Amino acid sequence: MKIVGLASDHAGFELKQYVKQWLEAKGLEYKDFGTYSTESCDYPDFAHPLAEAVEAGECYPGIAICGSGQGIGITLNKHQGIRAALCWIPEIAKLSRQHNNANVLVMPGRFIDTDMADKIMTEFFNTEFEGGRHQNRIDKIPVK
Repeated sequence: MKIVGLASDHAGFELKQYVKQWLEAKGLEYKDFGTYSTESCDYPDFAHPLAEAVEAGECYPGIAICGSGQGIGITLNKHQGIRAALCWIPEIAKLSRQHNNANVLVMPGRFIDTDMADKIMTEFFNTEFEGGRHQNRIDKIPVK
């Protein structure tokens, strides 16, 4: 596993701080693309650098957090090489890896607590992509 890329806006900052502790406890390195406080900011300013790093192979996977998870996820998915999955329960995280080979985990910072984030990240990091028919579908995602 490479360096895990992190990004959040102000609404996701506190959960991102927990994510850092979680990664450190697992012995995983990370690169934080910001934000670095709870001061109001714009999630695309941090989502785009994270997406570019994942696409370039500098980071894998990525974790991104904003209030609902929607804005940062939409931004990430504008990048052709990104498959960002908004996960609010562990089962969604598992399926996003098994079936979609998600390379960025997106969490809704205002709607989950650290206990749920722990369960979601555990599923995301411990689930492998199944390939097969799912790879055929993934191959059709990029806009040519």
